Amino acid sequence: MASIFRSVTKRVFVVLNSIAATCFLITALAPYLNPAKWWPIGFLGLAAPYLVMLLIFFFLFWLIVKPLYCLLPLVALTIGWQQLASLFALHAKDTFTSVKVEPRIRLVDWNVGSLVGLSKGKDKQKLIRTQLAGVVKEVEPDIICLQEFNHSNTQGPHADNIGLFKKDYPHYYFSKDYTKGNGYFMYGSIIFSKYPIIHSGKVQYPGKRAESLIYADIVKDDDTVRIFTTHLQSFRFSDTDYHDIEKIRQQDKELFDASKSLIKKMRLAFVRRGIQADIVRAALDKSPYPSVICGDFNDVPNSYTYFHIRGKRQDVFLEKGFGIGRTYIAMAPTLRIDYILPDNHFFIHQFDMVDEDLSDHLMLVADISLKK
Repeated sequence: MASIFRSVTKRVFVVLNSIAATCFLITALAPYLNPAKWWPIGFLGLAAPYLVMLLIFFFLFWLIVKPLYCLLPLVALTIGWQQLASLFALHAKDTFTSVKVEPRIRLVDWNVGSLVGLSKGKDKQKLIRTQLAGVVKEVEPDIICLQEFNHSNTQGPHADNIGLFKKDYPHYYFSKDYTKGNGYFMYGSIIFSKYPIIHSGKVQYPGKRAESLIYADIVKDDDTVRIFTTHLQSFRFSDTDYHDIEKIRQQDKELFDASKSLIKKMRLAFVRRGIQADIVRAALDKSPYPSVICGDFNDVPNSYTYFHIRGKRQDVFLEKGFGIGRTYIAMAPTLRIDYILPDNHFFIHQFDMVDEDLSDHLMLVADISLKK
């Protein structure tokens, strides 16, 4: 009886291992399949870190129980080595040195979540805006890239958020993707710089309520660098959607209807990000200067979006970080969706992630310098 149980258990584990390996190998195709046409692979890509951990478990399990079978997860992980290399950083955690060293450039990237904080309470927004600006300026960056930034030229409910930075960072370019009234409300991505901006511009993404890719050509000493930042298409989950996600987790009786709504929004986002990634890559390839692209890509490292935009660029987290590098704290613990990607004209000296509970994203800080 015991031998029959062991035999059945082994077969079940082989089947489960085979399913996990197959799913992981499909995700390994994600960098080559534009979700504008192959959107279903986007869903599987979100599960990649869990599939990797499952395959590692199977490898260790078979190594103890039946060593020959450990080849199945090992072969899958070997074939999908690109996924592993993009998902995990294995550098020892160094203490970030706050003292700046010339001629390094300190760059901050942060999705500031409309500067309203995590509580969304209007009575706290003025304080949160001031705190958020203080956190950014405390690390003494030379260049600041912010997404989901808003500003108002009036004395209404939307504050002069540019004014929070303008004294220390007099040079800036704001995308103003959404506007209301005569300066009553403006929203988009913004680049602030201590150094002169000699040229700037934006590339508008297609579609209703779409944002843009912006860039600024910044002069430091005798060098000019082009800084890009962007906020790619999000899932645009509302509070109701997050409630539906909780229903799904609890297997609520309304599970099916909740799932349909979420899948529809996610599919649209996958498709739009595929289109936007192509636009970003084309703009990067045309840069006349050494360049850095940073921002909230709203997609994971094993996605077409990430691989296509990154190309042969460096990823500061992979070069100097450790672990999975979660940057978005509102949902799963594996979502690294914010990036700083310098091209190969730069050295990466150090990197840090700052969590001050002022946004649902972590702030990224990197020291880089041009190779001479």
